[in-house]
Amino acid sequence: MTTSLALQSPVQPILTTLAAVRAARGGRLGVADNLVVEDPTGWSPATCFTDGTAMPALLAGPRDSWGATPHAAGALAWKAYTYWLTLPAVLGFAAVRRVPLLHAGNVLVRMSPDKPHVTVGMRRLAVAVLPNDPAAGQRGVRVVPDEDALLRLFRATLLDQHLGPLLTQLRYHARVGRRSLWGSLASGVAHAVARAAPALPADALASAGRMLDVLDVADLVDVERGAGGDLRVHRRTCCLAFTVECLKTCSSCCLPNAA
Repeated sequence: MTTSLALQSPVQPILTTLAAVRAARGGRLGVADNLVVEDPTGWSPATCFTDGTAMPALLAGPRDSWGATPHAAGALAWKAYTYWLTLPAVLGFAAVRRVPLLHAGNVLVRMSPDKPHVTVGMRRLAVAVLPNDPAAGQRGVRVVPDEDALLRLFRATLLDQHLGPLLTQLRYHARVGRRSLWGSLASGVAHAVARAAPALPADALASAGRMLDVLDVADLVDVERGAGGDLRVHRRTCCLAFTVECLKTCSSCCLPNAA
């Protein structure tokens, strides 16, 4: 990283990588434009989801939009929420070893009947970096000693302090198996890296493996490099999209004859 990076916002390299994903994917991403939400009007604190208060609203999205059954609505709501929540942290680590701290107390969520249905953003700037990072010393930046410590913080804030409590509340409201839900988290991490791969360093596949390992979900997804150099993802669990008539089966689905 060059000295000029020290003059940028600590999240600017992450925003640049997100822009590459948006260009490849088409359409809006479920992440606040600047990652940090400037005006919280219309947004809800993520703690309303992790304490169960707003869980009915989260489950209502797939049910009302697609006619999903209760358990499918739970699986699909979780899939969307976890993908958009993890995307900035996953790309931050894979691209520049910067991790936005996305514990429930620092995340805002906006629901919409239109795609992407769930949008996430940060309440305040909070990013973890390594000691040699040009952003070290800036406001909102936390320095950790090495990459192992960075990955532990990645897990603690994202999983232990957010997705773990969210999963408990979701399973209280919808009967969905833990393995299926954690499989969607694994798929989300893998797909995030695969879609951004052209904008990531050459070790993107190894970075994906490290993140999957630290989240304890590496056995729920396969990620490999194809003959053309692209990253290919294959799930070992199902998100239940096949149960909804208007949805397509995921290209990475574990079910036989999936599209």
